[in-house]
Amino acid sequence: MGNMSRGVVFVHSTPAALCPHLEWGVGAVLGVPVHFDWTHQPAQPGTLRAEYSWAGPVGASAALASALRSCQRARFEVTEDAVGSELGQRYAFTPDLGMFHAIAGPNGDLQIPEQRLRAAMGAADAGSTTLEQALSDLLGERWDAELEVFRYAGEDAPVRWLHRVG
Repeated sequence: MGNMSRGVVFVHSTPAALCPHLEWGVGAVLGVPVHFDWTHQPAQPGTLRAEYSWAGPVGASAALASALRSCQRARFEVTEDAVGSELGQRYAFTPDLGMFHAIAGPNGDLQIPEQRLRAAMGAADAGSTTLEQALSDLLGERWDAELEVFRYAGEDAPVRWLHRVG
């Protein structure tokens, strides 16, 4: 078996009808049945939230984010810890903003690749954005701003560990 990693799936808000689909998607990626402990999301009445810690192969966070994204009305984040020489990952999705992805170092700081910094500078030079806005987008600040109220509302939610069998 290759390198293993772990991380957390944070479903910040979703309509109840999507809960089974989200669980199925995560379970399909990890190869085990998944059941989240859903709680009400006070930041958006009528929706539910859950946190689920996972363990699986390095890189599983990309597949998890893709599976969750298929439910376009859910707000979520997926994290993957750095392991050995492999950097960590962070994905965030909101229906309004779409998907955000960043690479994270061992201490959790975002690592912005040179080509993305150069593209941001080029966009600012071309006048399509300011450098400040381009850098803000590279850091995921709009996603953080939208998700912050949902994170705060769920501070006391239970977290369960899931370990891949195999």
